[in-house]
Amino acid sequence: MIPMFTDADEFSAPAALQLRGVSKSYGSGPAAVPALRNISLAVPQGSFTAVMGPSGSGKSTLLQCAAGLDAPDSGEVFLGATEISRLRGKALTRFRRDHVGFVFQSYNLLPQLTVARNVTLPLLLAGRETDTAWLGYVLEAVGLDGFGERKPQELSGGQQQRAAIARALITRPAAVFADEPTGALDSGTARQVLDLLRQTVAELGQTVVMVTHDPVAAVSADTVIFLADGQLDGSMAGATVRDVTDHVAYLGGR
Repeated sequence: MIPMFTDADEFSAPAALQLRGVSKSYGSGPAAVPALRNISLAVPQGSFTAVMGPSGSGKSTLLQCAAGLDAPDSGEVFLGATEISRLRGKALTRFRRDHVGFVFQSYNLLPQLTVARNVTLPLLLAGRETDTAWLGYVLEAVGLDGFGERKPQELSGGQQQRAAIARALITRPAAVFADEPTGALDSGTARQVLDLLRQTVAELGQTVVMVTHDPVAAVSADTVIFLADGQLDGSMAGATVRDVTDHVAYLGGR
């Protein structure tokens, strides 16, 4: 299970991602809607974590705050040793670009660029040289060896998602955040993508945090954490689809 921290000394344990007392609301005054309520958790390095919960439970807000896409109203967010909740403007943009990988349901590949150019775009934007050996390794790892000069429209949906995962890995990020990465894929292709995410954890030591509504996808992770009404509501390691389905149904029915 993912440890929930309440003590500052405990919270110093090594982790790829740490949240401490994170709260987030949308709107202001009496109309404010709490999305996260005092969330504290740590995600171990080299782990695959799924986040689940009923609609409106705060899953997407948790991912956005954890990845630096949104700022919490209160609390602290660390990626590695960096407190990203303190970063603003260009400093935050640079940190996300250099240390955070993103995989979304939409692949967000530029049709005019080759697969290799799409994958290395974060390096180009950062003004960094491409390590051709690492690029080759990443393309091979995601099953796109020999596809580097193709355009996205020449790939299947599953191959385009593989290219998006390669792009997320190219900077050797502290963590990869995946938001419904299999939502647009058929079940067979979705399984391949989930297996690939597991492979990046096992072979590359990557840390992956995935938000999903799909219990089948969730059980691919090492640990599933549950949210309800913006609060943590348990975690499961080695869960079955039935375990996850029943718990989400219970949370949604309370």
